[in-house]
Amino acid sequence: MTGTFTTPGPIQAVATIQRSTGRWLTAGGVVAGPLFLAAGLAQGLTRDGFDFTRNAISQLALGGAGWVQTLSFVFTGALLVVGAAGLRRTLHRGPADVWAPALVGVFGLSFWAAAAFPADAGAGFPAGSPDATVMSGHGAVHMAAGMIGYLALCAALVLLARPLAARGLRSWAVASRVMPVAVVAGFAASAASVLAFTASAGLGLLWLSAVMARLADAPGDH
Repeated sequence: MTGTFTTPGPIQAVATIQRSTGRWLTAGGVVAGPLFLAAGLAQGLTRDGFDFTRNAISQLALGGAGWVQTLSFVFTGALLVVGAAGLRRTLHRGPADVWAPALVGVFGLSFWAAAAFPADAGAGFPAGSPDATVMSGHGAVHMAAGMIGYLALCAALVLLARPLAARGLRSWAVASRVMPVAVVAGFAASAASVLAFTASAGLGLLWLSAVMARLADAPGDH
C-alpha cells in the first residue's frame, strides 16, 4: 500500500518567516512619518528666523544647519522605501496589494528628490532672506517632487482602504478614503496658509504610519 505524505511544517515555517520579515520591514514605514515630523519640529523651534506660520519644513534644508534636514529627507525616504517592501509582503494578492506598496515607494523616492533639489529661500528664511521667493530650477523640481509624492500617498491611502475593509477594519477603511481629501485641501490652501499645508502634509504622514502599523498587526487572510 502506498500513500502520499505532505510536510506542512516547513511550508508553514517559511510563511511565518515571511510574515515576520514583512512586519519588520513595514516598521520602517511606521516610524518614518513621526521621526520626520519630530526632526522638523525640533529644528523649526531652534533655527533663527524660522516661523511655522510663514515657512515650510522643506526650507530647513537651507542655511548652515541645513544638512540636518537634508539627512532627514534622505533617511525618511529610505524608511518609506523599506516600509513599502514590507507592505508588499504583508499584502499578498490583489491589484490594491500590488499598487499601494508601489505608490508608497514613489512617496519615499520623492523625499530623496526633495533632498537633492532643495526648496527656495523666502519668507525671511534663512535669516536675512527677503520675504519674496524667486522660483529657481531646483525649487521647481522640489515642488514637483512634493506634489507627485503626496499624490502617490493619497492614491495609496485610497487603495489601502480595500485590504483594511477585508480585515474587518471598516472604520479604518472609511477614514483612509477620507484622509486624502484633507491632505489635498491643505495643499490647496497653501497659498493662503503655510501652516495649513504643513498640517495636512503631516496628517498624511501620520495616517500612513497608523495604517501600515494596523495592517502589519491584522491577520492577512483576505
